[in-house]
Amino acid sequence: MREIPGAWRRAAAGAGLIGHDGVIRPTIFAEMSALASRTGAINLGQGFPDEDGPADVLEVARAAIANGVNQYPPGRGIPDLLHAIANHQERFYGIALDPHRDVVVTAGATEALAAALLALVDGPDDEVVVFEPHYDSYAAVVALSGARIVTVPLRWPHFQPDLDELAAAVTDRTRVILVNDPHNPTGAVFGAEVREAVVRLAHEHDAVILTDEVYEHLVFNGPHVPIATLPGAWERTLTISSGGKTFSTTGWKIGWISGPAPLVDAVLAVKQFLTYVNGAPFQPAIATGLRLPDAFFARIAEDMARKRDILGAGLQAAGFDVSVPAGSYFTVADASSVGARDAAVFCRELPERAGVVAIPLTAFASPTHRHEYGTLVRFAACKRIEVLEEAASRLSVLRS
Repeated sequence: MREIPGAWRRAAAGAGLIGHDGVIRPTIFAEMSALASRTGAINLGQGFPDEDGPADVLEVARAAIANGVNQYPPGRGIPDLLHAIANHQERFYGIALDPHRDVVVTAGATEALAAALLALVDGPDDEVVVFEPHYDSYAAVVALSGARIVTVPLRWPHFQPDLDELAAAVTDRTRVILVNDPHNPTGAVFGAEVREAVVRLAHEHDAVILTDEVYEHLVFNGPHVPIATLPGAWERTLTISSGGKTFSTTGWKIGWISGPAPLVDAVLAVKQFLTYVNGAPFQPAIATGLRLPDAFFARIAEDMARKRDILGAGLQAAGFDVSVPAGSYFTVADASSVGARDAAVFCRELPERAGVVAIPLTAFASPTHRHEYGTLVRFAACKRIEVLEEAASRLSVLRS
C-alpha cells in the first residue's frame, strides 16, 4: 500500500514523534511508563496521582451511574456543571460568566485546547506563540491546524520568559498567544510583568489569548491570577481548566473553556464534531467538587507543596541541582550534576540504575531550542508521600 495520506503526519511531526527514518515513535510518556512497568521502577514520569480524589466527589459519580445518568448530556454540558464553573470563576477570581453562553464543557483540557486552536487559526499564514518547553499536544494541534508554531524559550533555573523575546515573537501574523500558567513541564508561575506583556501584545497585534490553567489550585506562593482578570484582557481571552488535577480524577476527562460568548461559540462549533459530549455521570461529580469549601482548595495546595519539598530534598540529596517550582505537579532538575550529558539517555538508563522513571525536558522542546534543555529532567511529585520517600532513597545511589 502507498504511504497513508492525511494530516496525521503533520500532527505526529509537530509532536516530534517521527524519527529520521520516517518511523513513528511512541510518546515519551508511553515509552517511560512501559519502562517503569517492565523494570518495576517508581514512575515519576507521567503526571497522574496515585491517590483518589475527595470521597464526596467520587460518591456523586457512583450515584449518577446508579441513577441512570449514562446517556448523552447536553452539548454544552449539564446545567449544574455550567453553573458550578461560573460560580467558581466568580468565587475565586471575580470573573462574571453567563453559564449558558460563556462556558462549554469538554473532554478534558486537551480537547478544549484542540477545539480552540482548530477554531481560531486557519492555515499556514497564521502563527501561534507558545512558551517552550511546552505540553506536547500544543505543537501537535498547531501542526494539525496547518498554522506555524512560534516558541518563546523559558530558561533554567527560573523559567521566566525574556520580555524582548516575547515581543519579537508576537507579530501581526499571530492569531493566538497560548499561555500555560502554572506551567507544565517547568512548574513556573509567570510574574505579573509577563501577564501584562501578553495582554499588551495581544491588543497591539489583535491576537486571542488562550490560557491553560489546569494547575490553578496548585500554586504554592500566593493565589493564582488568571490573565482574564487583567484590564483589557477579558474580551480576547479564552480560559481552559479541568477537574482532573484539582480533584485527582485525570481519567474522567472533564474540562471546560470559558470566555466571551462569540469566542466560546467558535470553539463549540468545532468541539461538537470532536467528542460531541463526554462523561455524563462525571459532570455532576465535578460540579460538586467545584463547590467544596475553601479549606479543600487550600489543603490540596499545601499537600502538593509538601510533596514538592520531599521530592526536591531527595533530588538535592542525590546530587541534582533543582529548580524549585512555584506550582503544578512538577520539579525540574539538572542531571549534569550527577554525570548526565543527555537527558534522554539518562532517563532511559535511570530505571535500571536507580529504579525511578523521569521524563527528559527535551521531549517538550522544539529542535531549535532543544539544546538549552539537554541535561534537564522532569519529575512528578503527585504521588503518595511514602512513594516519594522511597524514590528519594533509590535516587541516592547516584551519589555513590
